[in-house]
Amino acid sequence: MKQRAILPVLTPIAQQEIPAVKGDTKKLLEDLKSFLPPERLVTKPDDLFAYECDAQTFDRAIPLCVTFPESTAEVSRIVQLCSKHNVPFVPRGAGTGLSGGVVAVGSLVVSTARLNKILEIDVPNRQAWVQPGVVNMHLSKAVAADGLHYAPDPSSQYACTIGGNVAENSGGPHTLKYGVTTNHILSLEVVLPDGTVVMMGSPAADFPGYDLVGVFVGSEGTFGIATKILVRLTPLPEGVKTILAIYDSVTDACRGVTEILGRGILPAAIEMIDQKTMRAVEQYIHAGFPDDAAAALLVEVDGLTDDLELQGSAVLEACKATKVRTVRLAKDDAERAKLWKGRKQAFGALGRLAPNYYTHDGVIPRTKLPEVLEEIYKIEKEQRVIIANVFHAGDGNLHPVVLYDEREEGVIERVRKAGEDILKLVCKVGGGLSGEHGIGIEKLAFMRDFFGEEDLQEMRRIRDLFNPRGLCNPGKAIPSAGRCVEPGPGRKKLPVGH
Repeated sequence: MKQRAILPVLTPIAQQEIPAVKGDTKKLLEDLKSFLPPERLVTKPDDLFAYECDAQTFDRAIPLCVTFPESTAEVSRIVQLCSKHNVPFVPRGAGTGLSGGVVAVGSLVVSTARLNKILEIDVPNRQAWVQPGVVNMHLSKAVAADGLHYAPDPSSQYACTIGGNVAENSGGPHTLKYGVTTNHILSLEVVLPDGTVVMMGSPAADFPGYDLVGVFVGSEGTFGIATKILVRLTPLPEGVKTILAIYDSVTDACRGVTEILGRGILPAAIEMIDQKTMRAVEQYIHAGFPDDAAAALLVEVDGLTDDLELQGSAVLEACKATKVRTVRLAKDDAERAKLWKGRKQAFGALGRLAPNYYTHDGVIPRTKLPEVLEEIYKIEKEQRVIIANVFHAGDGNLHPVVLYDEREEGVIERVRKAGEDILKLVCKVGGGLSGEHGIGIEKLAFMRDFFGEEDLQEMRRIRDLFNPRGLCNPGKAIPSAGRCVEPGPGRKKLPVGH
């Protein structure tokens, strides 16, 4: 059998941004073996392949080794040794990220997989202390009997971890009403890149001083490693209603979103699903989506039981004011659960259409949805790829999914070009580069399109306060000064302060 190559597979920007290892890796491994048992220190090349990338598979590299600490003290000791021997390290959760944020080029990986305990649940104060390896959905299940849940709900919530959510400031369908991860994190225990353990934030509201929690959440693992996280728990609503609206054109479905929100209605979620996605979901889940419609809106309202009828009726009337084919309430909890299962597992269902996918998460003004989706379908034809759309329509957070077969000659270049064209489009309409997936390696080359050099330099100064030697997840999130790949033809640099 032909042995698989172990050389990094990286985009040009990643090759420039991630520095070569200059530390003493041999002595580092000797020191790690002195206190970590063999089952918690992975060094064999065949075993390391499982850690070469996250769910964005374009950028790949085999790490030096993977460590599995079981306490804050062990995380601190590993990081101290990396600092001592000048070896970079990368924090890694479940690996469900979509921006290449955990690609470890010449770096050690600090896995949080064994830091997976719910440490304390404080029902009266609606808080819980958790370790970073706790799976998102497991927390909500643990507090459901107390009438509570953890509100941020990424589509990967059955696998992704709270620590990864903190690193990426993850969102999800219900963040339209409840907010993203940063709105639900009260305090953090963090191991800084020199091994120092610090506390940020407080269980108390309006804690005095700078909002270091707000700075840390979304820093993509470049500021340190969170080892304990105090989350805010949210009461489960008294009631929930889910509405399915079916449209014969994507443009009309987009207008349905504008109509709902324009009437002052604030649903818990508004998700859009296009025809390709609905067909794939129906073959897999049988959730009840018609395969001949162009698009569907999945709208959820929640709150006090007495108010639900009014909210549901308002959404129905708003949809009927647009060119909706049919609109109806889910008849019971079972149907509602099936519809949401179809949405949550849509990315997996798309595997029926192609073996590989590549997705972006640019954010645009909601009023621009019709023209942007029309342009995305033009990009699909120009690049000869398949693009499915399933996304958080309520806050304009796009998730165009480029489907392909990596075995096809030349397809990778077309897929990359499709992704670049989509981000250029997002830039053109005044949108944002990422809604929840982060910059990682994937979008580094576009950071100068959205920010001026002075803005980027301020970001570097903040990063360097936490990570002065650049050992913690190097080459991610912010391009280095003077090292970013130049924009291609037609890519416009925006002025400082944009």
